[in-house]
Amino acid sequence: MELVTKKKLALIAGRANFELAEEVAEQLGVPLVDSNCSEFANGELHCKLGMSVRGSDVFIIQSHTATDEMSVNDAIMEHLIMVDAARRGSAKRITVVMPFYGYGRQDRKSEGREPITARLVADMFGAAGAQRLMSVDLHSGQIQGFFNGPVDHLVAMPVLVDYMRGLGDDLVVVSPDAGRVKVAERYSNMLHADLAIIHKRRLKGEKNQVEARDVIGDVAGRTCVLIDDMIDTAGTIVAAAEQLAEKGASRILAAATHGVFSGPAIDRLKNSPIEKIVVTNTLPLPPEKQLDKIEVLSVANIIADAIDAVFEDTSVSEIFGGQNQS
Repeated sequence: MELVTKKKLALIAGRANFELAEEVAEQLGVPLVDSNCSEFANGELHCKLGMSVRGSDVFIIQSHTATDEMSVNDAIMEHLIMVDAARRGSAKRITVVMPFYGYGRQDRKSEGREPITARLVADMFGAAGAQRLMSVDLHSGQIQGFFNGPVDHLVAMPVLVDYMRGLGDDLVVVSPDAGRVKVAERYSNMLHADLAIIHKRRLKGEKNQVEARDVIGDVAGRTCVLIDDMIDTAGTIVAAAEQLAEKGASRILAAATHGVFSGPAIDRLKNSPIEKIVVTNTLPLPPEKQLDKIEVLSVANIIADAIDAVFEDTSVSEIFGGQNQS
């Protein structure tokens, strides 16, 4: 007996960033499988997949973020439960798609008796049954080594670079701290722009406390774009922008993949010298966090292209010209 099988792609989404999942499904031309996620009266989560995934190549999309309906931890737990449901439904392969990787900043021990929670998250998804992981602009590349399986590290650079090309020729790409210099350098090379660096130090033992120090590079009278992977409380970005304003920058913009915008971020950005903040839709932007100076770009096509490449067993890094590997 000879059996010729067909590959089937199944796309499932959690509730944390359903709009992005819908965009990805539209780009791929496939329907979203209903995950039927809900809570019991005591707060426990439950999911029941709306169709058979037996023998399918399953991609489960969930951003690890807090919304009005759930916490970050709820979003991660919902993601894990959907993975378990797909595994027990006899999926052939399960890829977890995390546009934003929860706990990604806890990727090392900076002080004694601290956890490495980014590794714990990877371990949990492996235990749940995920065989492959896909994420956009991880906080650090070493997270790829935390998951015991293939990791597709996507970058939002093509989307952000396309936007920045319209900002004129006299452009300076600015790294808000020494840790982001490599990323800022890649942007400056692609844009044929100059590079500047904000030298700063973080106050030891104080969360979200940043002291900006000085600007290395020529920014006077020029358009400056601050590049970072995320904007959380906006302390780093605003302190850097104030330094650029003091040094005479004519225009100051900020570009980041993940717009977390927690705590005092919106007020800080509203009152900052930053003219425009450009982020992507890896995280949803609720109405209360929307400002006229915040612009959201979509990464749905990048995620869709990567999913298609994995499904077709072709190269993901070729989509980015290898820029996602450094």
